[in-house]
Amino acid sequence: MFDKVMVAIDKAEITNKLLDATVEIAQNKQSQISLVNVSQDYVSNGMTYVPEPFLEDLLNEMEKASLDLLHQAKSKLKSAGINPETIHLKGDPAYEILNYARETGQQLVIIGSRGLMGVKGMMLGSVSHKVSQLSNCPVLIVH
Repeated sequence: MFDKVMVAIDKAEITNKLLDATVEIAQNKQSQISLVNVSQDYVSNGMTYVPEPFLEDLLNEMEKASLDLLHQAKSKLKSAGINPETIHLKGDPAYEILNYARETGQQLVIIGSRGLMGVKGMMLGSVSHKVSQLSNCPVLIVH
């Protein structure tokens, strides 16, 4: 049913559940799987007192952590017989996920939910909620 599936992974513990769902969906069909992780491309402008080299190092560490997470997720899927591509993006997670899904014609987006509720969820927003509301294709939210 879904030939192109995008899996948006995060550092949260939900990643293993996402990968398990991906295996279930892709195992019976030769779906093209894209593992995507988004890291920040800036650090808050409110941190003007922090030296710029420190901020650059922080962004580089976040990018390295993102690439490591993608590598680990790819290894898990490969052990299940699925050979995904990995994509590292920078910027606002919801925007980048939606943009990549549209540009590449994804037919399904699999994304995790951290379960933010109440005031915290209202104030911080939810990447999975934004993606599910604005996506052009079906979205599977894994809790």
